[in-house]
Amino acid sequence: MTFAAAVLLPSSPALTDETPPPEERAQIVVHGRAIEQVGIATSGSEGAVGYADFEDRPISRVGELAENVPGLIATQHSGAGKANQYFLRGFNLDHGTDLAASVDGAPVNMRSHGHGQGYLDLNFLIPELVERIDFTKGPYHAENGDFSSAGAMRFTTKSKLARPFAEVTGGSWGYWRALAAGSGDLGGGTLLAAVDGTVSNGPWVLDEDLEKLNGLVKFSTSDLSVALSGYTSRWTSTDQVPERAIASGLIPRNGFIDPDLGGRSGRLGLTVNGTGEQTQWSVYAIASRLELTSNFTYFLDDPVNGDQFRQEDRRGVFGGAITHRFGEGALTWNVGADARFDRIGKLGLYRTTAGTIRETVRQDRVDEYGGGLFGEAQIEAAPGLRLVLGLRADAIGYNVQSVLSANSGKGSDAIVTPKAALAWQAARGVEFYANYGEGYHSNDVRGAAITVDPASGDPADKVPVFARSRGAELGLRVEQGRLTASLVGFWLDLASELVFVGDAGTTEPNDASRRWGSEATLFWKPVDWLTLDGSAAWTRARFRGVAAGAAHIPGAAPFVAGGGVSADFGSGVSATLRLRHFASAPLIEDNSQKSEATTLVNFGLYGQRGPVRLAVDVLNLFDANDPDISYFYASRLPGESADGVEDRHIHPVERRQVRVSLRYSF
Repeated sequence: MTFAAAVLLPSSPALTDETPPPEERAQIVVHGRAIEQVGIATSGSEGAVGYADFEDRPISRVGELAENVPGLIATQHSGAGKANQYFLRGFNLDHGTDLAASVDGAPVNMRSHGHGQGYLDLNFLIPELVERIDFTKGPYHAENGDFSSAGAMRFTTKSKLARPFAEVTGGSWGYWRALAAGSGDLGGGTLLAAVDGTVSNGPWVLDEDLEKLNGLVKFSTSDLSVALSGYTSRWTSTDQVPERAIASGLIPRNGFIDPDLGGRSGRLGLTVNGTGEQTQWSVYAIASRLELTSNFTYFLDDPVNGDQFRQEDRRGVFGGAITHRFGEGALTWNVGADARFDRIGKLGLYRTTAGTIRETVRQDRVDEYGGGLFGEAQIEAAPGLRLVLGLRADAIGYNVQSVLSANSGKGSDAIVTPKAALAWQAARGVEFYANYGEGYHSNDVRGAAITVDPASGDPADKVPVFARSRGAELGLRVEQGRLTASLVGFWLDLASELVFVGDAGTTEPNDASRRWGSEATLFWKPVDWLTLDGSAAWTRARFRGVAAGAAHIPGAAPFVAGGGVSADFGSGVSATLRLRHFASAPLIEDNSQKSEATTLVNFGLYGQRGPVRLAVDVLNLFDANDPDISYFYASRLPGESADGVEDRHIHPVERRQVRVSLRYSF
């Protein structure tokens, strides 16, 4: 028996509060992808997933929740405690530079982060407590600010569970997980609490030794919620390795070069959300830390001590947002504001040996503050025809205090980004869209203050605080009974992909770029017991204004696809089969080096009898030996030339593994 409670669009009532437990009700299935968007959405590429979309879905790591967004791929090139690497619309988004995310109104992306700008780590989420993901793509939506040029995801966690439960999972490679969660009435509201712990070694020659603990406490009423979440983890990493080391027999494919890599991560977050008849607001306070030891080039830069380095980031993030909707009839307004302050107490880059710091490359303290104002008007220009005009203004200020005084400095900048959308409902359940918008991602403000390369001592060029984007989209959405489908074509320009490179402690100017492509999605329930969904995206990504033969953007996958089939066989038994594919991508600008394509299939079998639920997940069902991520650069192993060897470096997908979960609902 399958069930998923639904919180529909803001004007719709919730279905969660009085839902009876599974054994006391008839079958009800609500899929987030089936929620009607025609007449409400303002682009063909936005939507919602959740509820039954999350039910009975095998995933190997928390970051794969993001793959519920059509056309998005989440991979990993390091340990499980580190943020995923994301791919969307021809972007290698690294750890989140142009993909924005929030959880219960609090932003997840980290500005001026020690490992990478826009660092997006979802590991603090408990998958079973995620109720819904609302997503948009492109810079067309005025409510979205920093890091949202490629897309934005808004996660909402559950406020109430049908019944308390305890679950234990055991699996291959020393994987163990325990989860306990429940909710109950308290003081006119509902109190939800959950604790989640995981240990795992992973399918690596070097045990990952992952130790992870998550917790969530959330109190909710009809118009207010207060949530406190906590997360801590530590792990040993098997980072990407050179293919020549595998081919020569120096290491197996799942082997390692440096045994002293890994990290520690932690997050403590407090969020408060309020909802009125027309006004929504949120405030948040977050404490975050990351300590990460890496070694990508081994002995290329320092043949004696090696190239191992450590990055540290410790900060507090404070802020809030408010939106207000008003008007009626042919003209309605949505206006809002948000503010954020990052108090970054330590941004460090150090050279290390065997995991011990031997030299400081750069260490900073940064105060970064920013705010945004936006307004959006929706005009009913004619029956079935909506025009949306929006404008957003953002400002960021900073104060960088570096141990190298030449790299200290203060400054500020501002940007204004217009938006426009046209939606035409041509027939019942059929709507066409046209969108234009400008957006941005902020650059690491250490790059705006820098004058000297901290590694070499050479003069360094400053970068602007904002990197502007411009994009457009044409789209079609069809909602006919049990079928929902969309088709869009998009274009996106970045004036410059200038970024601060946390791995090196300096800036790296990239050229202007252009991306255009198309996406298609499908959700279909041909009969009550069968659900099919799929998505595919094709993108052409190129640098602009560069020499002939040097226009390919490294890591920009030209094609991605995903989908699955789920069947409910009755008597509490169901099964799911899911496919994820991303194509070969250029690894250097002349396209002479390319990654291998990656295709993974996951399978899940689930059974519910009374209060007991048994789940069997088989990850990487066909034991594919593809790379999870690939790079091409020079590194040096012991005994090799001082100039090193240019080579592909890969992090393989995790081999086939089985996980068995047993849940008891009280």
